[in-house]
Amino acid sequence: MRGKDKDPVRSSPLVPAAVGREIARHDWASITCGCGRSAGHLEDTLWHAAEGHPAAFHALEGHVFTRPRLWPPAPAACAVLMAVWAAGPPRLATREALLRTLLALLTSEDDGTAYEAGLYGQCAAHVRAGLTQLSGDLAGRPGSTTAAYADGILDIIGLCA
Repeated sequence: MRGKDKDPVRSSPLVPAAVGREIARHDWASITCGCGRSAGHLEDTLWHAAEGHPAAFHALEGHVFTRPRLWPPAPAACAVLMAVWAAGPPRLATREALLRTLLALLTSEDDGTAYEAGLYGQCAAHVRAGLTQLSGDLAGRPGSTTAAYADGILDIIGLCA
């Protein structure tokens, strides 16, 4: 978390306050990234994603997930992605990139046991919490790429329920 001895809370006119709070509530520096460094460098990437830059979502690969594996920042990043979705992605390319990233997280292997929620279980819980928003108007018209991603997510979460 950001404290008195850390940088001031970041803001952007393109990022809703709730998304900024979700990014700030995680101690990224204490999480080991998929690239082997501290996940602190993911904060910038997540801010860019929250601002609507589709390439930022693609940049999470190798840091948050690598097919077929999730990395330790996955649950926190998934929480941020769901906050971005809840705030309403501003354009189609952003929605597609966001949903593609969520689908990549949900099609990765589960690292937990029957008695714990591993990285996958934590990601699925974040997505499940925002499930009603995934089936709303933002999911796109039937037959669109956005709707296909949303349907895939809904199918996977339905299988996990």
